[in-house]
Amino acid sequence: MVEQTPAISLRGLTKSFGSVTAVSNLDLEIKSGEFFSMLGPSGSGKTTVLRMIAGFELPTSGHVFLDGEDVTTKAPFDRDVNTVFQDYALFPHMTVLENVAYGLRVRGVGKREREAAAVEALSTVRLADFGGRKPSELSGGQRQRVALARAIIVKPKVLLLDEPLGALDLKLREQMQIELKELQRELAITFIFVTHDQEEALTLSDRVAVFNQGRIEQIGSPQELYERPQTPFVAGFVGTTNLLEPQDTQALFGKAIKGSIRPERIKLTTQNSVATHSGKVIEAIYVGSATRVHIKLDAGPEVTALVLSGSDSSESWSRNQEVQVVLNEKDLVQLETK
Repeated sequence: MVEQTPAISLRGLTKSFGSVTAVSNLDLEIKSGEFFSMLGPSGSGKTTVLRMIAGFELPTSGHVFLDGEDVTTKAPFDRDVNTVFQDYALFPHMTVLENVAYGLRVRGVGKREREAAAVEALSTVRLADFGGRKPSELSGGQRQRVALARAIIVKPKVLLLDEPLGALDLKLREQMQIELKELQRELAITFIFVTHDQEEALTLSDRVAVFNQGRIEQIGSPQELYERPQTPFVAGFVGTTNLLEPQDTQALFGKAIKGSIRPERIKLTTQNSVATHSGKVIEAIYVGSATRVHIKLDAGPEVTALVLSGSDSSESWSRNQEVQVVLNEKDLVQLETK
């Protein structure tokens, strides 16, 4: 069976700004038709990588391949990619239809053909009746859809999305996440999505690369990153966790390793039972669907348990309350130490 050429292949990619190395010797392959997210905090290098794929930045060293072709030195308009930005970058004096058709206009496509394509693109993002409006007459979510329609009308091999939902409020962002994933499935083209929001990356992606200080800490499916993080950074950045030092795991599990255990894996009870540790509640914070309970264990470390509302153990926890904490060794994930 012939292996499919990756949509994007990055080899030895490095980018320095003066004495600062933003991206360091990065190797990455992104499959054709994949929804791939680059996740990390500000300054981790993810946006710089996206800009090098787009051609807005030239690498200090290394190569960018698009569908097997070396495009490292090609201008942005000579690469079969398109970019959607957080600020949408719509032309305020143009109608929605004119904005969407602009890419085809630049390529010399005739008016009738490009307007027909723009109507189709607007229909794809469920804005078929909005072509005559100006961007100022649209909501934030509608403007984002226009930006998506403008990007997909030229049928790029790869669509780059630079934190496109960052300016939206929570409810609208959640709605757009669903629509974005549906759109990607419908178009069957490669999406590369940059975000600092771990929940967004987990919701949308087939695979996620977690960036830290210009390098990739781990690549995997959302489930792999959450359930089996490899490093303390990934364990702490993808979701929340209890990071345990070797002396902590020795006291709790009888083996000295650097470990991680998710808060929802920790069970609380006021009843004495086997395989439990005694402790005292430091703080209990109600967050609606759950309560975050911070406990100081008699064995030494502090841990946080996430108790779902309506569960068997969702009683009202209070400060200084004595509790029994159930920890299962199967929920402990060993982390790499550098």
